Amino acid sequence: MGPIDLALERKTESGWGVLAVEGEVDLYTSPQLRDAVNGMIEEGHERIVLDLTSVGFMDSSGLGVLVTALKRIRERDGSLALVCPEGSVHKVLTITGLDKVFPIHRSVAEATAA
Repeated sequence: MGPIDLALERKTESGWGVLAVEGEVDLYTSPQLRDAVNGMIEEGHERIVLDLTSVGFMDSSGLGVLVTALKRIRERDGSLALVCPEGSVHKVLTITGLDKVFPIHRSVAEATAA
């Protein structure tokens, strides 16, 4: 069995760039996520929402991508918000204390209204 694929879907909502992520974010798939987020930043998106609702698993490499993206977007006075309802990814963010670093919302609509 090969690595689980990661599905990424980009859209714009209320002036925010939204990246919907589906699958598992791990050592094999985190470079895809990093490239997608970096691409959005390079295109000039200053406010980005990562919708992690359909992510079943995220390891430390995925967390590293999130932290690096937050740093890059803050250097440009931008914002990075996460959509992450209760579940394993939310638990990882809480355990690592990253729930205090990232604004975490229950829905994309809530995140883009902030």
